[in-house]
Amino acid sequence: MNRPPIETDALVIGAGPVGLFQVFQLGLLGIQSHVVDSLPYPGGQCIELYPDKPIYDIPGTPRCTGRELTARLLKQVAPFAPPLHLSQVVTTLAKHPDGRFELQTSRGTTFVAKTIFIAAGVGAFAPRRLRIEGLDKYESASPNAPAQLFYALPSPADFAHKHVVIVGGDDTALRAVLQLADSGQTKSITLVHRRDVYQAAPELCAQVKTRIESAAVTFKVGQVTGFVEHNQRLTAASITDADGDTRSLRLDALVVLLGVSPKLGPVADWGLDMARKQVAVNTAEFSTSVPGIFAVGDINTYPGKKKLILCGFHEAALAAFGAANIVFPGQSTPLQYTTTSPRLHKLLGVDQSA
Repeated sequence: MNRPPIETDALVIGAGPVGLFQVFQLGLLGIQSHVVDSLPYPGGQCIELYPDKPIYDIPGTPRCTGRELTARLLKQVAPFAPPLHLSQVVTTLAKHPDGRFELQTSRGTTFVAKTIFIAAGVGAFAPRRLRIEGLDKYESASPNAPAQLFYALPSPADFAHKHVVIVGGDDTALRAVLQLADSGQTKSITLVHRRDVYQAAPELCAQVKTRIESAAVTFKVGQVTGFVEHNQRLTAASITDADGDTRSLRLDALVVLLGVSPKLGPVADWGLDMARKQVAVNTAEFSTSVPGIFAVGDINTYPGKKKLILCGFHEAALAAFGAANIVFPGQSTPLQYTTTSPRLHKLLGVDQSA
């Protein structure tokens, strides 16, 4: 059954800091937006690459981590309740005769939007995959055979009564280990990493070490180099250690969390003017060569461009005003201040009597 398309004033592609602030700026102007992101959670590079590292150049915020910045931005956009469509990428783009855009995602979600905002940073993040011939077939599920290969952690309930092998050593992998261990639903959890040192926050390392010492989690040094199957089901992973010795690990599910890499993806095929894999924009409203499509943040380029979050915030503000001319044709968009505007206070749910 085909789902009806979602109609919206604006579709923001990218749920990183600049994408989230773009939603806020659009909301102040009364422009409704939806957000699509390839990651299973908002935050973009801030969450995926440096969630717990300090950031010192956010205006008015002497110090915050990527995780804290994301949380604050989500709180800021909460009055506008933007729907987040996560773990999917926009795959196709077509223009309607009335000027609106139709977009479809990798999960079959269809949008019809008056404007598009590309805030995808350095591109859509794609998981780093295991390059083992024949393994990818276990990523797909069928009515009689659930998926066994995962590149993101589903609900712990999906792993109930299963032997689970998690591959990776960064924050995401260790959080997955802790989430499954604390759920108490699995038969066993084995963490596999190429060496006995993790690339993760110290507190996560300490928590995983505690689970290993209590035998709630098993740890193996090595890399997945093959697999064992029986009756077209994945039954074990072949783990090769630094000495070249290989052993089999029994499993029902293999969760691969080796980080992500950015890819420009279908944006490159949308007919936009590009320069060195970045989208060219004007600096009056950060519109692209295609009317109705805007680009903000690290994905765009223009003379003097600096890849800083605070620059992306500035770009989002001007882009929102550019979009207002399309969403509300023939209407003026006066500049209002959140300090004094009763209209903005109402939008933001501000208690004006306080």
